Amino acid sequence: MLLNPDYSMKKHNFCAGPSILPKEVIIQAAESILDINESGLSLLEISHRSKAFVDIMEEARSLVLELTKLNRKDYSVLFLQGGASTQFSMVPYNILSKKAAYLDTGSWSSKAIKEAKLFGEITEIASSKDSNYNYIPKNYTISEDCDYFHCTSNNTIYGTQIKEFQSSIIPVVCDMSSDIFSRQLDFSKFDLIYAGAQKNLGPAGTTVVIIKNSVLGNTSRNIPSMMDYQTHINKSSLYNTPPVFSVYVSLLNMRWLKSSGGIKKLEEINNKKATILYSEIDINPFFKGHAKEEDRSAMNVTFNLVNDDFKETFDSMLKDAGIIGINGHISIGGYRASMYNAMPIESVKTLVEVMSELENKL
Repeated sequence: MLLNPDYSMKKHNFCAGPSILPKEVIIQAAESILDINESGLSLLEISHRSKAFVDIMEEARSLVLELTKLNRKDYSVLFLQGGASTQFSMVPYNILSKKAAYLDTGSWSSKAIKEAKLFGEITEIASSKDSNYNYIPKNYTISEDCDYFHCTSNNTIYGTQIKEFQSSIIPVVCDMSSDIFSRQLDFSKFDLIYAGAQKNLGPAGTTVVIIKNSVLGNTSRNIPSMMDYQTHINKSSLYNTPPVFSVYVSLLNMRWLKSSGGIKKLEEINNKKATILYSEIDINPFFKGHAKEEDRSAMNVTFNLVNDDFKETFDSMLKDAGIIGINGHISIGGYRASMYNAMPIESVKTLVEVMSELENKL
């Protein structure tokens, strides 16, 4: 045994990504670096063509479909490299013929729009930029003459989350990087989902892509092999050397998620954590939230001090409590508590205790 089974976090890790992982997953991942499945080899040195890793990749892809309740006949799952940022280009490269509709709800969606404009006409159907992205636009119209509609389900920087996805008769593409597997959705409503692993799925280094097979093959452009989804589908996500460690740890994390009660159970816990923290923000006169109440994210809670004169004191209290990774993004400042699936409710309670203590102390 590489690590003591009683291993626990030394810090309350609220980092937005790479983020916290379950302690069981960390222990198993650490052990695999020395020896994977008693093979006499480290996970870091096995061939990606070996049966050991082919089995790992196949189980990981199958678990994605199981957790999302999608069928293998209609959907394909890929584990790719380049992060969600590469998907900003791969999506339009593969499925944009003439025109696409995009919803602008933050930095990542605006970057996706920028890349898509290189491939065709992009209609920005709504944006919350006018209010520093503190809300989700609603009641917008999705034009039927577009090849697809793109949205971002959760906005890590600004702490907003789409609660209800507007119906669409055209294919729907969604960047779920920061809330995939955190809540139960009807995933069949989406034709393409992509998510960087480093928030809720696993460690940095891989990106999961879930594709409805019918959306492919409808463009006339020539697509470079590495940018072509069909290339990777044909090779079972093994066209080139995959990020072996990241895929394996993502598999361990999905096993943990399944054994913990699945997405539905994790959603209950995530909502409870969010309620605890938002309740403190709302009643504590020293703090104010950034996102509009109806659009608040359960994953990334953004808030500010009402009076920045107390920042030094509050930061010192956070440090003493072992709370890290809570500084807000440079775009909006303040604080951001990222509470992904693996975040223990005890850590959230510790943060709330510090916030309450600030009120009582001053």
